[in-house]
Amino acid sequence: MNTAGRIRGTAVLTTRAGAAVALFGALVAVANRFSLPRLVPGAGTTEPVTVLVPARDEAHRVPDLVADLRAQQGVPGLRVIVLDDDSSDGTADAARRAAGGDERIEVVRSTLAPPAGWTGKAAACAHAHHLARSADTGTVVFVDADVRLAPQALAAAVTSLRRTHADLLSPWPFQVAGSPAERLLQPLLCWSWFSSLPIAVANRTTRPSMAVACGQFLVFDARAYTAIGGHAAVASSPTEDLDLARTMRAAGRRTAVVAAGQLASCRMYLDRRQLTTGYTRWLWSAFGSPAGAVAVLTGYTLAYALPPIAAIAGRGPVRRWGLIGSVAALVSRTLARSTERGTGVSGSDAVTAAGHPASIVGFGALTVASLRARRRGRTGWKNRPLP
Repeated sequence: MNTAGRIRGTAVLTTRAGAAVALFGALVAVANRFSLPRLVPGAGTTEPVTVLVPARDEAHRVPDLVADLRAQQGVPGLRVIVLDDDSSDGTADAARRAAGGDERIEVVRSTLAPPAGWTGKAAACAHAHHLARSADTGTVVFVDADVRLAPQALAAAVTSLRRTHADLLSPWPFQVAGSPAERLLQPLLCWSWFSSLPIAVANRTTRPSMAVACGQFLVFDARAYTAIGGHAAVASSPTEDLDLARTMRAAGRRTAVVAAGQLASCRMYLDRRQLTTGYTRWLWSAFGSPAGAVAVLTGYTLAYALPPIAAIAGRGPVRRWGLIGSVAALVSRTLARSTERGTGVSGSDAVTAAGHPASIVGFGALTVASLRARRRGRTGWKNRPLP
């Protein structure tokens, strides 16, 4: 075979391999579309529910969450502690005004720095739990200040926790995206596991490698949370949510993820600058090592960036496999986004999904930037360095 023939053969094999990975992702996404549990309104709960809100420089967002918590229905045993984690913008005052004297809500301002070796988020969560001294029974819920909750969200989450016999439930909020950068990258948070992990299996096993969790909204059995050591068990982790789930599973306890888009949403970042800073602080840890990051990014490029190029510029079998891979990526991305929202597939989902190759390239660039920042000791969040 001449050189041109070998090049064509390599191109066909490479494009076919990428399309095969994308097809696998589409098949998993189709299965998850039908098997992923949904958080739905239902009966209330009579057990104690303690909600802990760690908040640092969230004066512009925490009032809305406090209002949502005051409006919760079917949770007569509700108690809320908002911990102002040494904010500089009056977060505590904003939370108190929003609480309006509601006796169920306590606002505490802390000026303590995180202990050595702790991230600020883990330290704030542990501090808030310490303040809730009676939170050793019932359910403990951690909610970020940028989350929005429908009035039935807490009751539905606690009911789902008990119905699934899990020790940790992660109701996955719909990730709201406003700016172009958010629309490009935020859907990848859900898509990354929705297209690779059969949830029907993942929710039934205790294998740590199959855990899924989103720290924006975590619902724990109170005794189980204490038994694993709480946030002290993941004190230095930049992805404490996922590591909490893995710790639970390593201890033989069950964790589960459910789609909560109809009852919970979150806009993590408000523009490209915030998004870049936010992802840079933790992506370096997402794949275990730099070698792991290279492997994942290579696989993503092969499966989701190469096929569209082949579909446009290739010929014959290369173009056909490129088209197959491109359509498969469109399917997985569209199903992930609509399932996350809790609605049927919309035209806007499909249009946004068409930009998936650009999302993968952007994600790769952020991962490289995060690895570089970590190597140079420049990772941090909200004016605090990461340990």
